[in-house]
Amino acid sequence: DIKASNILVNNKGVLKLADFGLANVVTLKNKNQLTSRVVTLWYRAPELLMGSTSYGVSIDLWSVGCVFAEILMGKPILKGRTEIEQLHKIYKLCGSPA
Repeated sequence: DIKASNILVNNKGVLKLADFGLANVVTLKNKNQLTSRVVTLWYRAPELLMGSTSYGVSIDLWSVGCVFAEILMGKPILKGRTEIEQLHKIYKLCGSPA
């Protein structure tokens, strides 16, 4: 679950990621259905919000982008209260899919 509160930095500036509770090994051979209920809502990729159960590292890259934006802005940028509201916030910021 990549989000700001799971990024730990010590007093020497060493960064570590925490919370691998929902981690999965992704391989080309692995075609199992996965759950779309991963990742904290504010950092969840649009494909997960749409219910996709087939995904890869792109969902983590989306989360990293949300964390970078949070660092730059000083606060989370997509603070939806529900999955639908979260999608609307993403569409407002990034545009609707064509």
